[in-house]
Amino acid sequence: MNYKEFIGQVQHRLEYAQFGQAVRATRATLTTLGERLHEGEATDLASPLPMEIDRYLTEADSGQRFDYGEFVGRVADREDVDRPTANYHAQQIVALLAEIVPPGNLEKARNQLPDDYERLFELTDLAAEE
Repeated sequence: MNYKEFIGQVQHRLEYAQFGQAVRATRATLTTLGERLHEGEATDLASPLPMEIDRYLTEADSGQRFDYGEFVGRVADREDVDRPTANYHAQQIVALLAEIVPPGNLEKARNQLPDDYERLFELTDLAAEE
């Protein structure tokens, strides 16, 4: 999947009229996730993504410790949306990642996160059940 296809998928899932809104949501979510993950897991998660997108994960100041509430708050601030919207957008973007990234890479990243981050993977888990 190339950059335009990835962002187009985000745009469709988030029902955004403008491409730039989808870019902002993607950057906000993946930069924040990259900050939370250890560098190796962020790199593994980023490896199958288009280079214009993988940098959001890999260029973040990785290995920071913060809970899921702080994660959503950072996404909301970066995207300039409210917290429920940021949570939904992050879930949609992670669900898209789950369709692209090898399952083992996603699981390694997921296993590194505290239990309160399970909410981030709710849509991913629903899709896996279908």
